[in-house]
Amino acid sequence: MNQEALKVMNERFGKDTVIALGTTDGAYPATRYVNAYYENGAFYVITYALSNKMQQIEKNPNVSVCAEWFTARGKGENLGYFGKADNAEIAGKLRKEFASWIDNGHNNFEDENTIILRIKLEDAVLFSYGTRYEINFSE
Repeated sequence: MNQEALKVMNERFGKDTVIALGTTDGAYPATRYVNAYYENGAFYVITYALSNKMQQIEKNPNVSVCAEWFTARGKGENLGYFGKADNAEIAGKLRKEFASWIDNGHNNFEDENTIILRIKLEDAVLFSYGTRYEINFSE
């Protein structure tokens, strides 16, 4: 990936940011806003395993995201329970980045259906100060 594009990605999305996440329920796309954190070619989201978005991702992992002058396609993956040992490193980062709202009562961290969704990006278009970057995350 172009180093300048990587720098923009980290600066713009390497913190609590709102993105639009698109999934499909078959005939129609479904889009919603989610709080996300970007790191190393993926967005991470805290969500509920039984939500519509996760049910749709289980059937079809192809997703799209859109944010500030950015669009991308990728694969959604359920990393499992937020509190499981394998998720400790990313869960710690999410706790830090989402500190302003993470414990507001919306999330139940005792419920094993509170999970981490990883959106592994495949390709994207990013605009920054008049420059267009086409990014292939698999390179």
